[in-house]
Amino acid sequence: MMVLISYDVSTGDNAGKTRLRKVAKKCQDHAQRVQNSVFEADLDYSSFLKLKDDLIRLIDPKKDSLRFYYLGNNWKRRIEHVGAKETYDPEGVIII
Repeated sequence: MMVLISYDVSTGDNAGKTRLRKVAKKCQDHAQRVQNSVFEADLDYSSFLKLKDDLIRLIDPKKDSLRFYYLGNNWKRRIEHVGAKETYDPEGVIII
């Protein structure tokens, strides 16, 4: 299932900057960055639940926020890209 993950982490202090790096790293490990604080994750449900739980544990809910948009399995018709940065095929081959 495809999920769009976005976050806003307060970086007013060093603890916030650390949280931001940890949230970004966790997202990069499981999803594709499509904008600065926005990731697309094509994961099975149990993997998504684990990622979601990990991210919730990393943030400070009084200062930070996470948003999850569930695009499901028929996500291709729900995403339209216009402008800079080439899009990618999350079901295609990834070259590292």
